[in-house]
Amino acid sequence: MTTETAPSEKLDFKRILPILVIVLVDLMGLSIIIPLLPLYAARFGSSPIVIGVLQAAYPLMQFVGAPILGRLSDRFGRKPVLVASQIGTFAGFILLGFANSLFLLFVSRIIDGLSGANIATAQAAIADSTTAKTRTQGLGLVGAAFGVGFVLGPILAFIVLAATGQNYQAVAFTAALFSFISIMLTTFWFKETYQEVENPEASRKRNPFSMSATREAFSHPTIGFLLILMFFYQVAFGGYEQLFSLFTLTRLGMDARDTSGLFVLAGLFIIVIQGGLIGRWSKIKGDRWLVFMGLGALAIGLIGTALTPAVPIPWYEKAKVLESLAGQGEFSVSTQSININLPDESAKGWFGIIWLLLASFPAALGGGVLHPAVNSLITKASNKNEVGSMLGASAAMYSAANAVAPLFYGALFQWFGGPVPFFVGGLILAIMWFFAPRVVKV
Repeated sequence: MTTETAPSEKLDFKRILPILVIVLVDLMGLSIIIPLLPLYAARFGSSPIVIGVLQAAYPLMQFVGAPILGRLSDRFGRKPVLVASQIGTFAGFILLGFANSLFLLFVSRIIDGLSGANIATAQAAIADSTTAKTRTQGLGLVGAAFGVGFVLGPILAFIVLAATGQNYQAVAFTAALFSFISIMLTTFWFKETYQEVENPEASRKRNPFSMSATREAFSHPTIGFLLILMFFYQVAFGGYEQLFSLFTLTRLGMDARDTSGLFVLAGLFIIVIQGGLIGRWSKIKGDRWLVFMGLGALAIGLIGTALTPAVPIPWYEKAKVLESLAGQGEFSVSTQSININLPDESAKGWFGIIWLLLASFPAALGGGVLHPAVNSLITKASNKNEVGSMLGASAAMYSAANAVAPLFYGALFQWFGGPVPFFVGGLILAIMWFFAPRVVKV
């Protein structure tokens, strides 16, 4: 018996390597623009609320598209759906590069969002390629690929911005290049992982265009609660991610290059957590423990971020930050059109940035373990021929949360000040941490 079961205890890394590389390249493209998007919108006179609406456009469209594409991947396979979604991402980045108005920024994010099932489909492919015992480790490695992408993406953004004089368009076209590379990798390297099992005829008859996929997922008691957990944790963490660069700009006077550096540090930490520790923790402590630990760590990180002292970084110069926001050449705008309150230069120092760095570590820890741990529990509670659908529903809840989060955070940011939304997000997670052990029993 030991000889027969031993292979299932070990992750088949060669089998999942193409998926990890594709996710890495995809995320490099995405993470190049993450620190820039709020600043991109600020260039066109956007307020924090409008910036929140822009950030919400992508996940809102993803909420519509992810369940449909998840079901299509159960019907036609992972590969064709993955390629189609990557083509949409590529088109969105190209349009972003040519955007000379807030309207085109919105259109670019809508196009990308509607086709944005890349990660959900990749997670389904990982689930196809792992066993129940190795699934958390496999999904954790997808998260590690996220982390590597979030390290390399901001580094590339920093290099491109420095080489082009803060040219945001050049960053968008660089993101499009990586998206094109991911299309080529999927087309010529990735091998289909999905095989219909149990009742393939029922799978084919299932209507892929029905929005009932998420509703069906909620009919499973365990999966339903895990989806609720995914939603509320991502409302708190998604707002943190999407408005972080606006917070660092208004609180510490950090421009796109400075914030990219923080994303690099967070990405390095996530690589360590998801690439090396989460699999070990899952085997020793279990996914349930990972969820509780992640909620507590993330709550501490968000509340700590909210308490960051308003001490601008030592090298902060208000005029230079305004100049970088305004841009250069035919896509430049007047600094008078920028509707963002920047700190003054009277109290510069190291205290603010050091405090923020310390708060970022528990935030990265919580964000690094929660997503793969929750998704692993979802796949373990699902029938094998429904894994794509259940992960599609998870992606839909994740996207819905990401749509709500920037609107929620943006409104609080504008009406009550930058620290308030981060504190509220931390409070939501603290409440969840208190109640989750009483509800999550798997």
